[in-house]
Formats: sequence, C-alpha cells, structure tokens
Amino acid sequence: MAADLVLYGDIVTMHEDSPRAQALAVTGGRITAVGARTDVEELVGPDTRVVDVGGAAVLPGFIEPHGHPLEEAIVLGPDVVDIRPVTIAEADAVVAAVVDTVRSRGAAGASLNGWDPLLQKGLPDPTIDWLDSVAPEYPLVIMHNSGHVAYFNTAAAVQAGITRDTPDPIGGSYGHDATGALDGSAYEMPAVFAVAGHAVTIGDDFPALVAAECARLNAAGITTIAELSFDPKMRPALAAIADAGLLTTRLRLYEMSNEARTTEASPGDGNDLVRQIGIKVWSDGSPWVGNIATSFPYLDTEATRALGIACTHGHANYTGEQIHDISSAYFAKGWQMACHAHGDDAITMVLDAWEQLLKEHPRPDHRLRLEHVGAMRPDQFARAAELGVTVSIFIDHLHYWGDVLVDDLFGPEYGSVWAAAGSALAAGQRFTFHNDGPVTPANPLRNMQDAVTRLSPSGRVVAPQERIPVDAAVRAHTVNAAWQLFSEDHIGSIFLGAYADLVVLSANPLDVEPTRLADITVLATILEGRTVYGDLSAIG
Repeated sequence: MAADLVLYGDIVTMHEDSPRAQALAVTGGRITAVGARTDVEELVGPDTRVVDVGGAAVLPGFIEPHGHPLEEAIVLGPDVVDIRPVTIAEADAVVAAVVDTVRSRGAAGASLNGWDPLLQKGLPDPTIDWLDSVAPEYPLVIMHNSGHVAYFNTAAAVQAGITRDTPDPIGGSYGHDATGALDGSAYEMPAVFAVAGHAVTIGDDFPALVAAECARLNAAGITTIAELSFDPKMRPALAAIADAGLLTTRLRLYEMSNEARTTEASPGDGNDLVRQIGIKVWSDGSPWVGNIATSFPYLDTEATRALGIACTHGHANYTGEQIHDISSAYFAKGWQMACHAHGDDAITMVLDAWEQLLKEHPRPDHRLRLEHVGAMRPDQFARAAELGVTVSIFIDHLHYWGDVLVDDLFGPEYGSVWAAAGSALAAGQRFTFHNDGPVTPANPLRNMQDAVTRLSPSGRVVAPQERIPVDAAVRAHTVNAAWQLFSEDHIGSIFLGAYADLVVLSANPLDVEPTRLADITVLATILEGRTVYGDLSAIG
C-alpha cells in the first residue's frame, strides 16, 4: 500500500535497536516503514506526499508528562489576567495590572494569575487590607504563580461564603491573623478552588480556549500532555471537544483525589486520544511560599523574611497515614497514583506510605509517580527506583529560580542540587521533565538545556555534578514520558505501528552545542500524520 506521507532526512527514532534512520513512511496515521531511504522509496505512490527535511531533524512528538492544560486554557483566556513573571517582570507593572483590572471589571470582579514576589521583587504584601484598598467594593482574587496560594479580598470571601469560622478543608487551609480574622490567603487546592473556582469554570468559550491551548503546545512540539488536576466535571465538555475534532494533542488524565476517595471512572477509560490513567494527590506545597516539608530550614534572608518563612521547615498537607489511606483506596482498584512532593521529608513520607501500600497490594508494574521532587536526595531516588516509583522533575525551576534557590531560600548545600536529574539518572530512574503549565510555559527544548547545562539566570552552573547527557534529556520528553504514561506501545518513539506523532526541528538536539538547545526551532508538529503546526512544504 502506498504511503500517505514519506519523510526523508535525519530521523531520531529514540528506539534502542535502531536509534537513527534516514526515512519513514506514514499510512493511515501510523508509522509503516522506518529505516534507510531504499526501505521506504518503494512505498511512494502517485498520491504520496514526499518531504525531504534537508538539514532538519525528525523526532517523536514531545510529551509533557505533567501539565494542567484544561486549567491553563482558562487562566490564559480573557477572563483571567496573566501577570506571571514570564508576562510581566516588574512589580510596579504587576500592581498596575491589578488596579487596571479591578477598574475595568467592576462588579464582575477581578481575577488574576501569576503573582510571584521572588521574581517580581518589590511586590506589596497581599494582605486582605491591601486587597480591600485596591478593590473595596467588588471581588478580587489573585492566584500565586505556583498555583498553591490564592489571595482574596473581603468581597471575594463573601462571594465564596468563607468566614473566619469556615473550617479548613482536608489538604488545604485559610490564613488567619492574630485575632482569628481571615488574612486573605488560601493554601493548597481545596482552599484555592473554594476561593478562585469561579475563575476556572467552563463557559461557552471553553472549546475555543482548549483549541488555543493545543495550538500553544503544538508550537512547542508537543503532541501529548498529561492533565494532572483533572476535574471530572469537565468530562462532558472534554468529550464534546474531542468529538468535534478540536484536540490536536493527546491527553492523559489524572483525576484529583477527593474526600470520598472515589471516582466514577475506571482505570484506562477512554481511547488513545483521551484516556484517564491516574489519580493525583498533593503531599506538600510550593517552595516559593514556604509550605514544602523539608529536613533543612529556609535561610534567614530579606526574601524569606518578607514571605514570613525565614528559618522554617515548611509542612506537609497530609500525614503519612492519610497519604497511605488515600492512595490505597484508589490503588486497590487499579489506578496509577501521582503525588506532588517537593521537600525531602515529604518524599520520605510518601515513600514510606507507598512501601506499605505495595506490600498490601502488590502489583508488578504500578509506575507510581512522584511529581516535581525539587529537594529529592540521591538515596531517595535509589529507594524510589527499588520500589518501582518513577519521578517527573520540574527542571525548569533552574531557568527561572536557580539563583533564588541558592541565594534567597536554601543556600548552596540544598539550593544548588535542586531538581537533581544526575542523581535520578545514576539511580536508574526513567525520569521525565515537565513545566507544570501555567507555572512556566511548556518548553521541552529548554528543559533539555536546563538539565544538560544547569545554568541559572545569572549564568552560574548550579551543581555541575547533576548535569546529564543530551540523549538522557531527550528521552525525558519522549520515550520515558510515554512509558510513564503507560503509552509506550503507541507513542514516544518511532517504530512500526506507532502513531505518526512527530516533531520536525531545525537541528538535531544530539548534535548541537548544549547551550544552544533552547535555540532550536520547532518547524512542524505532526499528530497521526496530520500537520498541526508549521508548514512541511516550507522545510528542506
């Protein structure tokens, strides 16, 4: 049968038996030939589209194993104002955006996302008094860039039905001042959603917003993304979007755990485009707001004093027993679990809980996941590997907060070894990288550069012993990510029968100077043989 599409050029298959090829053929959205040009030429028919990519390179489509694309679709839409450091760098401009938004939105209330005093130095303390002074009449909610805190004024508290006597939800909390009054802060997902949930609800424009999110991902070369905070309320809308053909990225869904510890879904529900494969739980919070559980304290610096976290150790959201019980309720029914864990004490707590879990419910191939693992130690990577626990590393922290981690928060002993990919590799981990969008924009190529160079914003190399080879970095966004998502049988590498999910790059990452990896351009992104970004005819 003649192929629909044939690509000639530098083909990086990521397949161990034949890592490089000269050509590939696509028929019906699947790879039907890969190898030398002579192996593929016989599949060229009169209607076959043939493209020689010249000096470009073809790789498996990149996989983002930990994101929040459905949330990001909304918070990057028109109803929520984007004040992330990647959008607005200066504190004065952030405050001006808050004021302008309050003025323009009026009685509808103002919602903004991306507050980050560690990067936007000079921001005011977002107390409820300050928020009330900016918006004395109508609701104002500002979400921290980490997603782990929301700041709200009095009108927003009234809108959400939250008072000084409202009990903390399990796994979250509301801040109070010395008198017991609300201080305008909500910590962790259960509390954040109670305050800011109205800002991330589904409207009539949701299909268009999801399509726009897919376009952003495709422009970064991404063909599959995992949604790590899936709200089952989104299921009907998401199904309609998929049926309408608006999805140009595959989705792997991890539903948020809930107090009832139940879900109406079953493991593997869906198809190869949209499939629910896991459940998400949070063991601790964010290093940027001081609520990660660590064995070492925050430094006493101007930054930590301003945040009120100097010399503290943070804390976990749950006890080890709670992590075990939540995980067990889902794991016993066949679910993969993914647990947010940044601090080393939080990681120990989760590993202890999961070791007990695996004794009670042994499963040979469970792929339990630890997410972000900023402060994870070499011995913990090794222990996790022995238990079959896999990790996804937020390596992009180095690009934005590399200096902050060392100078402002933890010092060189702990801050420089943050996101220790080298230790993960040495422990035999099949680790992945992610951007946790909307925290930082999805950018697999820069993640690779971060891991290979470990360059901070100031240009220093943080913990050079934790640098990894380029091929290991590429695997983190391709074959390893597919495996972590239980999808290696059809995506993540280029092999016969795999979906033709591909990215065409201006240069081969394996051949360029490591400090230039992020400069590589995505020329085209292909999903099941269909070009969803770029123009194949302009390549070569």
